[in-house]
Amino acid sequence: MKSPQEIVDLMMQNDRFSQWMNLEVTAIGKGSCVATCQAKKEMLNGFAILHGGITYSISDSLLAFASNAYGYKCVSIETSISHTRSVKVDEVLTAKCTEINRGKTIGIYTVDIFDESGELVSKFKGSVFISGEEW
Repeated sequence: MKSPQEIVDLMMQNDRFSQWMNLEVTAIGKGSCVATCQAKKEMLNGFAILHGGITYSISDSLLAFASNAYGYKCVSIETSISHTRSVKVDEVLTAKCTEINRGKTIGIYTVDIFDESGELVSKFKGSVFISGEEW
């Protein structure tokens, strides 16, 4: 079975959106993931702050990496996010995914994203379906 890093590398090869965001995975393990991302001007909304879809997308990517790291293909089935602070251009964000529970077919995860000062920017919760298909 492939290692968590090998799985993330395979996933990132075809993940054009995570590539566009310059998402950098700094730690990966079964059920956990840490990554960084710098806010680019192309990511800003009409208020000149980071579009909420970006923090959602970062969280969704980490959910995928952490849940798939066990070696079985997983897909999200339910997600939600709360935005707690605004982010300005050039800020570097750190995202941390944590596994809450993993059963035979369902896994539950949270992703917290922090700004450079360690303040919480968003809180994401996601559930995945765990298939029996190996990477």
